[in-house]
Amino acid sequence: MTLFPPSKQPFRPIAAVRLHFANADRPWDWLGVVPFFGFAIAFLLIPAASIAIRSVQDNAGHLTLQNLLDLRQPTIVSAYWVSIKLSVVTALIGGIVGALMAYAITVGGLTGGVRSLLMTFSGVASNFAGVPLAFAFIATLGRLGIVTGWLNQVGIDLYQGGFNLYTFWGLAITYLYFQIPLTVLILVPALDGLKREWREASENLGATSWQYWRYVALPILMPSLLGTMILLFGNAFGAHATAYALTGGQINLVTILIGAQISGDALQNPGLGNALALGMVVIMGLSIAAYSWLQQRTARWVK
Repeated sequence: MTLFPPSKQPFRPIAAVRLHFANADRPWDWLGVVPFFGFAIAFLLIPAASIAIRSVQDNAGHLTLQNLLDLRQPTIVSAYWVSIKLSVVTALIGGIVGALMAYAITVGGLTGGVRSLLMTFSGVASNFAGVPLAFAFIATLGRLGIVTGWLNQVGIDLYQGGFNLYTFWGLAITYLYFQIPLTVLILVPALDGLKREWREASENLGATSWQYWRYVALPILMPSLLGTMILLFGNAFGAHATAYALTGGQINLVTILIGAQISGDALQNPGLGNALALGMVVIMGLSIAAYSWLQQRTARWVK
């Protein structure tokens, strides 16, 4: 028999002090995250703060709002619109096609060898970008590319039919090379996380396969799918080297315009370039916030 009810047990200061000193004696527990915070501060927070400061300075270092006001120029507005449109198109197509591929190698029941091969290729292709990717597509689908030459031999002229690798849709196809594999890498774990018990319970209640996906699986997967598309949007929105190497700056994208303003000869205006970059930081920040919120929604079903 205890002298105190369970809800009124006396406070034990000795145990509390022991726990406090136990934590105080192990300050190295935080050492594992120090590199992460250091990396984030050095390559994320400090550059973002520098961009924000330089965007309100002229070439002499004086404060000015002219750089931000110049963002209303038609050329700059068009650059943002083209970049957003390209990012949305590749995010939607990459997300849908990648989701179907992820479904095929998980729920679809493809053999383990096919899954291993596809996951390995996705890991490599999702990081294959920049000048090498642009050169690969030029050598494949350019006017003198290998595939273009093969199609010409069988009577199919891509460029005579209206296709052009160096236009908006040609760049979108190039972006899909790394957008689709990235979707596969993200969605395969989400599809693997679907509990078998949920499908069995649905079938026991008389639900068809379509009803299971419509009312159970898709609502659970939707935050992951939307979050993946947001991630793809940011991935395409910030790409620069691939677009510049493929089109030579012929497409009016924000990243290409920033490069022209900061390091160009004729259009050099570092303040305006930093203002353009600040706009990109704002858009990317909103994308990251939306992605984090959707990931939190998904985490409720994973637990």
